[in-house]
Amino acid sequence: MTSPIAKLGLGSGQFSLDQPATRGRPREAEARDILAIAARAGLSVMEVGRHSQAVELTLGQVMPKPNPFRLTVTTVRPDRGPDFAEAEVRAQIARLGVDRVESIFAPSATDMLSPGGPALWDRLKKLKDEGLCRKVGVSVYASDDPCGLSRRFKPDVVQAPASLLDQRLIVDGTLSELAAMGVEVQLRSIFLNGVLFLPPDRAPSHLKAAAGRISRARRLIAEGRSDPLQAALGFALSRPEASAVLVDVASASEMSAVIAAAMSPPPDLDWDEMALDDPAALDPRAWAAA
Repeated sequence: MTSPIAKLGLGSGQFSLDQPATRGRPREAEARDILAIAARAGLSVMEVGRHSQAVELTLGQVMPKPNPFRLTVTTVRPDRGPDFAEAEVRAQIARLGVDRVESIFAPSATDMLSPGGPALWDRLKKLKDEGLCRKVGVSVYASDDPCGLSRRFKPDVVQAPASLLDQRLIVDGTLSELAAMGVEVQLRSIFLNGVLFLPPDRAPSHLKAAAGRISRARRLIAEGRSDPLQAALGFALSRPEASAVLVDVASASEMSAVIAAAMSPPPDLDWDEMALDDPAALDPRAWAAA
């Protein structure tokens, strides 16, 4: 049986390498420890995302050698043309200190459907043919018609949000259909911005209508002798449609906690009872404004 760690991937979004050090500990030292713990545990996928050039150089410096991760990078938006996008991707890969990456992602479905989207996509496929990456993909939201987008552009991989609170793409069969089409599915936002970890009085205002459902989910998790971290990871890692489950951590201690929770037996919980059905609570635009 495959270890759940084999599906766990790491994002760099919370490394905060462009922020001042906290408690006297350099941010790059924290990032180095996070990556070392992840590598020792056997995490295979790492999503770099978009960072400043200085942060990318630092990431390249603190990455374990030889690099054990299948790296994912995201290109710039297509409005500046495919030549600029290619130059930026090549420079980003060089700053990370590697010759090639596992996947290059277009920024979003909206960008793919913009006037410059098809030209950008053709250029990414060209870079794949040249061996700069093994896969090309796109990051989607539930409202983006991921299956229609995949039928049109035929990505190798799609990143999509899913969590025990946000089960829309599971319930409507989207993730199963993508997998049946041969599209690799990577789950992101599995903690739904940390909602399960927040006290009820600190929840964002757009979640007020869903507060009862969130409290019920917390109660069910506690009654199942589990905790929110283990439950969120257990749900995501158990999804047969997903090839990878991406998490963001801000410290080495958080990385260790995630690994310990992922390696624990999944809790026996009724996942269906925890899904939110409030569109406003799951709207990414509301989260951005919160």
